[in-house]
Amino acid sequence: MTKTAFVTGATGFVGLNLVAELHAQGWDIVALHRATSDVAPLARYPRLRRVFGDVTDLRTLRGVIPREVDCVFHVAGNTSMWNRTHVEQIKVNVRGTRNVVRAALEARVKRFVHTSSIVAYGIHGGTITEDTPTRGSAATINYVRSKALAEREVRKGITAGLPAVIMNPSNIVGPYDTSTWSRMFRLVQQRRLPAMPPGGGSFCHVHEVARAHVAAAERGRIGANYLLGGAQASYVGLVREIARLLGVRRRPQTLPTRVLLAYAAVEEWAAPLFGREPDITRDAVALLAENLYCSSQRAQDELGYSPQTLECMLTDCRDWLYEAGLLQR
Repeated sequence: MTKTAFVTGATGFVGLNLVAELHAQGWDIVALHRATSDVAPLARYPRLRRVFGDVTDLRTLRGVIPREVDCVFHVAGNTSMWNRTHVEQIKVNVRGTRNVVRAALEARVKRFVHTSSIVAYGIHGGTITEDTPTRGSAATINYVRSKALAEREVRKGITAGLPAVIMNPSNIVGPYDTSTWSRMFRLVQQRRLPAMPPGGGSFCHVHEVARAHVAAAERGRIGANYLLGGAQASYVGLVREIARLLGVRRRPQTLPTRVLLAYAAVEEWAAPLFGREPDITRDAVALLAENLYCSSQRAQDELGYSPQTLECMLTDCRDWLYEAGLLQR
């Protein structure tokens, strides 16, 4: 029998890739979207039905999640690193997750897959696994704290009987990205990224993240976390690889964190005067100055997760940016 998925955040970066994977695997899809969302990319999927709602408003969620639906994929989230978005970020990531969990419990869903992040574990030295103690809720970086607190809401749901699985991707790269790592391509091309913080991390291809989500719905262990990583690189190394793939000569350098924090403070003040978001923020510098590496062994063993090379995921992201007209050839 055909399975049905209910997807929040279906018009976002991960959401669109998840919808594509679900459709390819024959699922029927109910996609939640806000009134301001660009729903045009969803029109290509004949087995998809759109419903209006907002994760921050529980009233709009009640009744739109099909009763006993095969899986709710809660992908919606705010990934901003700008302090002007802190209040909204907590509202979306924490209260929004609380609302989706409550609505899913009321609908008696068969499975719930929550898209979290590696940052929910907080900042640790070395390579983390699913057994690493989580301390993200005490972080000073708002995004990190919000993802940890969102996981706490899912844990409360599990205690109440929600059959949930938690996915913790590392840095996600790939098509449909318009605001996270894809920005690096434009900044590199425009010579606006001369330096990076001294940290590094694990990176994962969004296509494999989407496949792992579907596998988690089908055979993930209830209550389990799954870290999704693979390729590892310093952030300055990432930017140099982007420059190589763009065919431009750029040699970004690693600068001390204190220098970049000072520059980011100026950017946060000046960018709104020019009607744009800052190229770099203090929260982003603080996060990228750390090393965030993870092991994906559990996801590989239990979900068939397949890590990809950094070149593969960056090439796919670049090609999509060209095709979408978001990057000059």
